[in-house]
Amino acid sequence: MKRVVSMLSACMILSSASLANAQEANSSEVMFPNFFSSGIGRSSPIPRQRVNYQSNYAPGSIVVDTRERRLYLITAPGEAMRYGIGVGRDGFRWGGVHRITAKKEWPSWTPPSQMLRRRPDLPRHMKGGPENPLGARAMYLGSTLYRIHGSNEPETIGQAVSSGCFRMVNDDVIDLYNRVSVGATVYVKN
Repeated sequence: MKRVVSMLSACMILSSASLANAQEANSSEVMFPNFFSSGIGRSSPIPRQRVNYQSNYAPGSIVVDTRERRLYLITAPGEAMRYGIGVGRDGFRWGGVHRITAKKEWPSWTPPSQMLRRRPDLPRHMKGGPENPLGARAMYLGSTLYRIHGSNEPETIGQAVSSGCFRMVNDDVIDLYNRVSVGATVYVKN
């Protein structure tokens, strides 16, 4: 009996250490995300789903709830499609009302000068494609620097790690992109 208890204790200690190492590895991935991994075929840790959503927003509108880290596409009165998103980290969250002014498939990426000052290691320009941090699709918000875009870092969905843009896994951003039009209103609740 002592031998069984000792073996169980050893297993519990080893699994606790493995869990702690896994959690540490996950937190370092979020703190120092890999800008250049494709994320293709990786699903969101927050599955998209059709939900009841009581509001006065018109169908076709998008509501971004930064506290919830969810994006709602209003599909009908009282209904929405809910997606998990990554949002701006402390100091980079914002709110307001904008319209989608452009939509692009596999967009190229030119980091703004503000981002390059913070991260001089970033490339000055990247062509669109699976390695691009904007992912498979991007929807541009008014005259801001911000977008709703795909991500090659699905582990950041549900996290506050961006410089103000709203990230989605590529499968979700493609789904949203196919459902919304240029001119759609986007309400960002902070």
